[in-house]
Amino acid sequence: MKSEIEDADGHGAILGVTPVGAGVEVRVTGPAGEFSLICTPARSRELAAALARAADEVESAQSAEPVTVTAQELRRGDVRAGDRAMTVESVRVDGAIAQVTWRSDAGRSWTQGYDADAEITLRRRA
Repeated sequence: MKSEIEDADGHGAILGVTPVGAGVEVRVTGPAGEFSLICTPARSRELAAALARAADEVESAQSAEPVTVTAQELRRGDVRAGDRAMTVESVRVDGAIAQVTWRSDAGRSWTQGYDADAEITLRRRA
């Protein structure tokens, strides 16, 4: 698996994860060079769990401060603020109307039309 990431200075880098023998290699290649380490499968799972926890913490901190965007600026994965979570599946702008397809936590989907400039408050930005 390869992913594009940024280093601390905002420069592009590539993160690669591959099985190597009895371990998992994590390799980062960027402008400053290359860094590689090999983990046992157990350590790899610990690393993945730590990354998931950190991502959850960042999303929770961000979700504490809602953001407002226009309907035409919505993007897949945005979560609307309110009592029930509604996640954007897709947005199609046709002139002055934005057709937004939402998905509920229960798995139901529906499409709703908004003025393209209507303000929508989000709990979490994708």
